[in-house]
Amino acid sequence: MSEDDTKDIPQTDDEWRELLTPEQYEVLRQGGTERAFTGKYVNVKDDGTYHCAGCGSLLFASDTKFESGSGWPSFYEPAVADAVETREDVSHGMSRTEVVCRRCGGHLGHVFPDGPQPTGARFCINSAALQFESK
Repeated sequence: MSEDDTKDIPQTDDEWRELLTPEQYEVLRQGGTERAFTGKYVNVKDDGTYHCAGCGSLLFASDTKFESGSGWPSFYEPAVADAVETREDVSHGMSRTEVVCRRCGGHLGHVFPDGPQPTGARFCINSAALQFESK
């Protein structure tokens, strides 16, 4: 990532708090999770793209979104492969794979190996971490 890619990303906690809503801050910067079936994008079926609510990076496209029954927007792959990165998450007494925005490091959700083909992945993403742009 070049310096130009990060120049408009907040650098301090106070800057993040000013930019984000309390819910977005809790999810993106504190690794929180919204309650199942409460996010604004859970039932959205419109064509468009999903961007990071923290920095605007393109993360997911509506044509990879599917109904997983989990209570969070689910996608079988990112719109751009290197837009997200994964990390081991052993919080809450379990082992999971966390998904973060590569550009700003914001927590997005988790990925599980029980999704549909062609990837078999289920990116389970918090609505609070996303901004939808309709086509």
